[in-house]
Amino acid sequence: MTPIQPFRIAVPDDVLVDLTARLQRTRWPEAECVDDWSQGVPLSYTQELVEYWTNEYDWRAREAALNRFDQFTTDIDGLQIHFIHQRSGREDAFPLIITHGWPGSIAEFHKVIEPLNDAGFDIVCPSLPGYGFSGKPTGTGWGIERIAEAWDELMVRLGYSRYGAQGGDWGAAVTTQIGRNQRHCVAIHTNMPFGRPPKDLGEPTPAETAALERLGYYQKWDSGYAKQQSTRPQTIGYGLVDSPVGQLAWIVEKFWSWMDCDDHPENILSKDELLDNVMMYWVTGSGASSARLYWESFGSFAPGDPVTLPTGVASFPKEILRAQRHWCERNYNITRWTDMPRGGHFAAFEQPELFVDEVAGFFADFR
Repeated sequence: MTPIQPFRIAVPDDVLVDLTARLQRTRWPEAECVDDWSQGVPLSYTQELVEYWTNEYDWRAREAALNRFDQFTTDIDGLQIHFIHQRSGREDAFPLIITHGWPGSIAEFHKVIEPLNDAGFDIVCPSLPGYGFSGKPTGTGWGIERIAEAWDELMVRLGYSRYGAQGGDWGAAVTTQIGRNQRHCVAIHTNMPFGRPPKDLGEPTPAETAALERLGYYQKWDSGYAKQQSTRPQTIGYGLVDSPVGQLAWIVEKFWSWMDCDDHPENILSKDELLDNVMMYWVTGSGASSARLYWESFGSFAPGDPVTLPTGVASFPKEILRAQRHWCERNYNITRWTDMPRGGHFAAFEQPELFVDEVAGFFADFR
């Protein structure tokens, strides 16, 4: 039996000293030529975040807060996988594996793990291969299909013969594949379902029109990161691993764009929370390795074999792609669809109470 080793986040002091030195030596570009975010993260806000990161952000306190969760590593298929495993303490606890995406991390879930424990769930939150404190693949092949198999192996290794799976972004792709595989998973839930408009759409409804407009905006203005990461992840990786400000801007732009935040990320998340997530990439040097998942699996967002397991969907109004229910029903056995009142792409991070109520409500039927 492959051992499961306890793990605590303990970033070496020299990594933090180096980070401060790099921040202080930042070579800044000139300001943008517009008075909004349409050319990217504004210089003034980036400098504000960097000043806070340099002089006020307390990583050791944030590290300690993340270490309140039980964390482990184990080798699966030749790769070290890092994960949170927080048990509820209830004998009738239902196990649930929750998977993050890009540019997220396990930090996304820090506000929902304990409430889900209280609701009677054992929670497992792995770091994707090449992300955070998981190992970085040294060869090709670690795509969505392999990750889904690895997650099933992880749950069985933890002693669970049946479990549920939840995810958004890449986590949605992994969760969908887990549902297709039908190993030990009994139901799935996602906040980013896959669905395309039918060819015979006809006269679109107002909701469909809004969804199509959002898709068009994403393809024209918001998807450059995906094209770069899915074609040349190594090239962008040099800048992301070398420059903390580059890594910060690459991530924070997407939090601004994809959250339901009324045009400013700090309307929803604090500077500390934004930086916690950036640190998951910076201290582990995972700018390139995380991007490679796009190279491996970007096609996995296309519809594949339908999921026949019971599927719950939380449809948040500011999600990147706002697929309509009937667009998705060819891909999933949807038994619960909830139109959420507010929230965007980073559902658990943005709206933890809504997320917990929705996820707990769906999986209550599968205990």
